Amino acid sequence: MDNIDALDHVEHHRGGDGHSHEDGQANENQLGSNPPMIAVRLHRSTVPNRDGAGLVPEVMVSNDDGRHMWLSGVEAYRRLMTKIALEVVALRREYRSKAVLDGIDLSVSVGETVGILGSNGAGKSTLVETIAGLRRPSSGTVRVCGLDPWRDRARVRSILGVQLQDAVLHPDLTVLENVRLHRSFYRHGEQPDQLIQHLGLTDVARTRTQRLSGGQQQRLSIAVALIGRPRVVILDELTTGLDPEGRRSIWELIENIQANGATILLVSHSMDEVERLCDRVIVLDKGRILGAGTTRELRDQTGTAHLEDAFLKLRTQDTTPRRPA
Repeated sequence: MDNIDALDHVEHHRGGDGHSHEDGQANENQLGSNPPMIAVRLHRSTVPNRDGAGLVPEVMVSNDDGRHMWLSGVEAYRRLMTKIALEVVALRREYRSKAVLDGIDLSVSVGETVGILGSNGAGKSTLVETIAGLRRPSSGTVRVCGLDPWRDRARVRSILGVQLQDAVLHPDLTVLENVRLHRSFYRHGEQPDQLIQHLGLTDVARTRTQRLSGGQQQRLSIAVALIGRPRVVILDELTTGLDPEGRRSIWELIENIQANGATILLVSHSMDEVERLCDRVIVLDKGRILGAGTTRELRDQTGTAHLEDAFLKLRTQDTTPRRPA
């Protein structure tokens, strides 16, 4: 069950071990860090609330070993008030004993757009590929709408759209055939012809992918990421290879997606792009988060006037990670 939006699913639930956990209360040692919410119920308290009904919400969460437990009190209210689309907790990814990601904590709310800034080799691509389920964490947890992208790949693919720098597109298919093929993977989605038109690919719709320019292939990879009308979107170097007019048309398309409530994780080297599209920004360097906040907060934190200056100053400061993003 995905994260839910209201007080429903109040029936009896069973945990992954087959035993009832309806009356069990969770504690921090049992649950670990911020486990995903999967159900809500109303519980009659012995202490009446201000309305006299004595009903309080409890939230069912699932820990890493699959057991289901209930949270109540302040923690339950916190989980109800904040709808989380992406959660990354203590994420570590190693290659040959070298940490490419070193303890990443990241939380993205539903409908929020978060930008990731970092130099080459900072760990940006590894981070988004791990969130997308293409790489397995060495340790830590990743959740997309409450689902583990490594273990629950099929379910995550139905709600997650991914556009990566090295997107694999069938070279012998035309633009239209590629988009129609990917549309067939989803129960609901965009109309291929309309999306192709929005992305300025109508003139090459019947051209084979291998004959497209770099900018046209970039637009096609965006179309493939968006065709399933995903709830969460990962965009890696969104407008690389596009001319100024092309960049602005893509930005307008993304703003339309934002207006429809999509959650977006955007990797970019373009400060203008990040400032225009992102609600928050994280600065990544050597696999660690150096700073996080709105563009204004990062400028204020570093005493700079521009986001680019804030980015450069954070990289020259102590690399001890700041607060979680």
